[in-house]
Amino acid sequence: MNYFKENLKFLRKQAGLSQTDFANKICVNRPIIGSYEEGRAEPKFETLQNISHFFQITLDSLLQKKLTQNSKSLVKNIEGNNLRILPIIVNQGNTELIPLVPIKASAGYLNGYEDIEFVENLPKFSLPVQELSQGTFRAFQIKGDSMLPIQSGSYVLGEYIENWNWIKNGETYIIVSKDEGVVYKRVFNKIEESQSLDLHSDNKIYEPFSIQINDVVEVWKAKGYLSFDLPEQTEENPSVTDLSQMMAKLQSEVEKLKKN
Repeated sequence: MNYFKENLKFLRKQAGLSQTDFANKICVNRPIIGSYEEGRAEPKFETLQNISHFFQITLDSLLQKKLTQNSKSLVKNIEGNNLRILPIIVNQGNTELIPLVPIKASAGYLNGYEDIEFVENLPKFSLPVQELSQGTFRAFQIKGDSMLPIQSGSYVLGEYIENWNWIKNGETYIIVSKDEGVVYKRVFNKIEESQSLDLHSDNKIYEPFSIQINDVVEVWKAKGYLSFDLPEQTEENPSVTDLSQMMAKLQSEVEKLKKN
């Protein structure tokens, strides 16, 4: 039995989208969504692919499983059981390389993150360090001052997280989502309570915000960052010479106290 019309309506409401909102997301007219949900029309195969890709579920689940009674397919999306495609690039020695997503490629990444050709054309590098010896990694260049003291233009190294239930409260992640694009934030896991993630900036002038889990396409746990914006010398950041002078002065004061 085909459960497409029931599943489409269920998934759309789960994502908190009106028919107009969803139609805009997949680039069709709003009346077409109504006709799909009422069973008055059937989508073309290309449209079915777009819908399954948007909700991150298989075509089989979209068409053949009654999601209103059994939401396991949504849980599988969260747990990453073979539903997400992750292109991996290796060198001639079969060593996995780290693709780099610069700021100018962030918008394109949202459309090409599953496209092996797109990922192959990104800059790639490797780092011979123990912390990156296991796992799959990607580097994302961040923009803005929302995560100071990490400066705009820095490259955050992220480890791929397959199961989103593993997201730990208060730790930093790169979240790739349909509406927000690529963002680097401190994340609080609200999947169990509200099927969402709360995203906080370290710069407190920015308000926290939430995104629905159905809007998320990739999660990367931040492992470190590269920055070429070296700090300037300030009173709060003394030079080595200043520190030596401070230590000599402190030692002198200690000697005076001993004599007294």
